Amino acid sequence: MQSPEVAVPPAVEATRWIAFASLLGLIVLSLAWELWLPARPSLWVVKVLPLCIPVTGLLKRRMYTYRWVSLLVWPYFLEGVVRANEGWPAALEIALSLILFAACGMHVRLRLRSVKS
Repeated sequence: MQSPEVAVPPAVEATRWIAFASLLGLIVLSLAWELWLPARPSLWVVKVLPLCIPVTGLLKRRMYTYRWVSLLVWPYFLEGVVRANEGWPAALEIALSLILFAACGMHVRLRLRSVKS
């Protein structure tokens, strides 16, 4: 027996996909920045591993995952700020980090608001 589908407000669904897309963007950017963009590949590519953990939680709409991803993203924001002199990858990392943080925060807020209604 299948459980009935719960109607999800469009704003909640939009924040879910924005968070997922910005997380994937951070993963791809981090891989590219450490493997292909420098003159030689770096072992700092392992920084991508923590970003891979929440992918399934975001896809499965786990509220707890959205909450802790909003905290996980800050070291990537700080890396972008520290490496700002390296050009567009740093600016993109800062932007993706801020988008991910805002999308996770809005997702949690809108979901809690829709449950109370």
